Amino acid sequence: MSYDLAVWDGERPLDNHQAGATYDELYERYLESDDVMPPAPRIVAYVEALVERYPNDVDRSAVWASSPILNEASGPVVYLLMSYGTAEEVSEYAASLAREHGLVCFDPQGECLRP
Repeated sequence: MSYDLAVWDGERPLDNHQAGATYDELYERYLESDDVMPPAPRIVAYVEALVERYPNDVDRSAVWASSPILNEASGPVVYLLMSYGTAEEVSEYAASLAREHGLVCFDPQGECLRP
């Protein structure tokens, strides 16, 4: 089981409803598409900072449910799959780091923006 977050480069939605609509659009356009795009530079910088704290290698599978993380990125969005046992700590850091990088962090399970 995993806990997932979506992080994207763009304007912060005004509310959870608008964030959900943006997430759905980005997911369909960039993550479900057969035409995977290289991750945007800001997404790459974010993932690099994230894996500096929580390494993304096979031996550390206790943190990430998917490896490497950049395989879950396309264009302006990355979909983070965290192991459920570490999700609280890792998701808090991931959301905080997204804010520092000027990115939007969305919880698709709760259908809400992460502060």
